[in-house]
Amino acid sequence: MTDKDEHDLKRRKFYRAEQEVAFSNKASPDTPQTRDPAYKLAFRDTDFLLREELRPVRFQLELLKPEMLLDEAGVGSTLVMYGSARIPSPDHASLLVENAAPENRVVAERLAAKAKYYDEAYKLARMVSERAIVEDGKRQFVICSGGGPSIMEAANRGASDAGAESIGLNIVLPHEQAPNQYVTPYLSFQFHYFALRKMHFLLRAKAVAVFPGGFGTFDEFFELLTLIQTGKMKPMPILLFGKDFWTRVVDWEAFAEEGVISKGDLDLFRWCETADEAWGHIAAFYNIED
Repeated sequence: MTDKDEHDLKRRKFYRAEQEVAFSNKASPDTPQTRDPAYKLAFRDTDFLLREELRPVRFQLELLKPEMLLDEAGVGSTLVMYGSARIPSPDHASLLVENAAPENRVVAERLAAKAKYYDEAYKLARMVSERAIVEDGKRQFVICSGGGPSIMEAANRGASDAGAESIGLNIVLPHEQAPNQYVTPYLSFQFHYFALRKMHFLLRAKAVAVFPGGFGTFDEFFELLTLIQTGKMKPMPILLFGKDFWTRVVDWEAFAEEGVISKGDLDLFRWCETADEAWGHIAAFYNIED
């Protein structure tokens, strides 16, 4: 550093963290003191960061990392797509039924019948990605899924085949779980906390498409309904695919009849069966001309 640099008003007076790490690596002699974990820089001490008391810090990191990287990637808004990790693609639907044990055949047939939603998720993701809407230098309606298989794979695959990037928000689970191959690598995130993952699903969401699914899909969908119903989140298009499925597993009218929700709350979402219907609702909501 020259004397001129020292008098530059724009120059930092403190070294950056990575520079301090380099100094630490270079300057530390090998002694009992320097070998003890207590001597590690706190932000490089993994054991320390994983302590129970550091949970609030881990929450902050898990919120901050994807937020920063998505901002740097120019992602302005997202179209989030929720759905089952078990619904097969049309190519594998018949195989699922053929390989099912006799006692599981009916369930396999029901899953195979939902393969059409894999196609519709793919079509919607591709359709939206091909439009490549950009405002204020930010990409809008970037496809975002849970990063896993089935409906999530269809979403990322549709974007990939349109030549667009897409986001995958994976979660650490006890059993093996990995991002599907269509997620853009530098937009593939992994979460420890379900709460932070769900928050990132909605921070940039401008529309949400919900396909038939299990507990995870219900959790994400009903939290979204709650946020909008209570006014914690502004309204947006919520596209609910598969009326036969949803009316079979949820008695929507009974909610209102029992008085625990208002009749008008059933208007928070729109029924859809096709990608074209879904895009029609989104375009109408935001006054987008095709």
